[in-house]
Amino acid sequence: MTLSKDQALNIAQVLSEALPYIQRFTGKTIVIKYGGNAMETEELNNSFARDIVMMKLVGINPVVVHGGGPQIGDLLKKIGKESRFVDGMRVTDSETMDVVEMVLGGLVNKDIVNLINNNGGRAVGLTGKDGQLIRAKKLLITRPSPELKEPEIIDIGHVGEVEKINTGVVDMLVNSDFIPVIAPIGVGEDGSSYNINADLVAGKVAEALKAEKLMLLTNTAGLLDKAGKVLTGLSPAEVDALIADGTIYGGMLPKINCALSAVNNGVTSSHIIDGRVPHAVLLEIFTDAGVGTLITRKSR
Repeated sequence: MTLSKDQALNIAQVLSEALPYIQRFTGKTIVIKYGGNAMETEELNNSFARDIVMMKLVGINPVVVHGGGPQIGDLLKKIGKESRFVDGMRVTDSETMDVVEMVLGGLVNKDIVNLINNNGGRAVGLTGKDGQLIRAKKLLITRPSPELKEPEIIDIGHVGEVEKINTGVVDMLVNSDFIPVIAPIGVGEDGSSYNINADLVAGKVAEALKAEKLMLLTNTAGLLDKAGKVLTGLSPAEVDALIADGTIYGGMLPKINCALSAVNNGVTSSHIIDGRVPHAVLLEIFTDAGVGTLITRKSR
C-alpha cells in the first residue's frame, strides 16, 4: 500500500514531535497503573501492550502496576460470595483474600504478562510478596461516632496500606531489560497477605523508584473543571485549591491525592489519563497536547 502525501507528512510530523520526548525520557522510569476500563476490549489491551513495548524499545523503563476489582467481583459472585465495601474499599476476610490472590497474582497478572510478551516485550509478573517488594500493614478505617468519645475503628479484614517498598527485585528486572508487572498484594511483618488499592501501590512504587512519571489510567478524560473541561499543567498548590473549592470531589479524590503525594515526594510529574483512548500512554508521553491531566511540581 502506497501512502498519500498527506498521510506520509502526518506520520513524519508525529515521529518528529516524539523525538525530543524520547531523548528526554531515555533511561528514565515511568510507573503506569493499568486496570478497569482500559482492560475492557481486545483493542485497548493490545494498544496498551504495544505502548509498553515501544517505551522499552526506545530506552524508557516502564513498570506496570495493575488492578483487577471487576475480575475479583466476578469470581466472588461465581462462588456465591457477596462483595461488600466500606468507603470504597472491599471488605476482605480470609476467604476473599484467597480469591484476591488467585485473581490478582494469578489470572490478571499472567494475562498482562502474556499480553506484553505476545506484543514483543519481555515481561515478568510479581506480587508484593516476591522479594518482600511491598511491605504492608493492616488498614483501619476510623469514623466519628456521636455515641462515643473516640472515633469508631472499623476493621475491614485483609486490606492494607503500604509501609515500605523494597525496590531490589524491580531494579534487578529493569536492569536486565525486563518489564515488571506488579499485582497490588502486600505482605505483613508476620507473613499475612494484604489487598491494597492499586493506585496507592503505583504511587508508592513511583516514589520509591524515583520515577520520572506516574501515570494513572482511568475511565474519564482526566480531571475536569466545573464546566467539564479537562484541566492540565497543574501545580500541587493549584490542585489543593481545586480540592478546597469542591471542583475535585468524590471518587476522583483518592486518585488525585495519590498523584499529588507522588509529586510531593520526588516524582517529576503525575498524569491522570483516559484509558479508553487507544495508545493513551504513548499519546500522553510523546505528544505536545497529551490526553489527560498533568500535575507537576512547577506549573507549565
